[in-house]
Amino acid sequence: MIRIDYTDINNLSHVANRLLELAGKKKIWLFYGEMGVGKTTLISAIVKTLGSTYEANSPTFAIVNEYPAENSNNIFHFDLYRIKQLEELLDIGFEDYLNQKDAYCLIEWPEIADVILNLYDVFILKLQQCEDGNRWIHINV
Repeated sequence: MIRIDYTDINNLSHVANRLLELAGKKKIWLFYGEMGVGKTTLISAIVKTLGSTYEANSPTFAIVNEYPAENSNNIFHFDLYRIKQLEELLDIGFEDYLNQKDAYCLIEWPEIADVILNLYDVFILKLQQCEDGNRWIHINV
């Protein structure tokens, strides 16, 4: 297991580069962690590192935001927190997003979609904030 400190918000671009390196060819990233642990903030840094000039923000109500990138990779940012049934994801074409070649899918609160996501080669990030305020990303590689 690899553990990465992402406590310093000024160091997030370095963290994003390290994560891209560790992910290799995996373009479906799953972000697990409690509310307020910094999932969206980290994703914002990743989106910039991937070459998008768009400011990433939480798609809680929209479910998915799209950020075009300079290298022509689409970046889809999902927040599945409000999804109550898997059928809701199927109705918006969730699998179509996952199957787009060269597109990154960055998914917060992915638990509801485990049945679908288990069919894909995914990059799993478990985010944790400790009592002392430090924040860690745990990755099984």
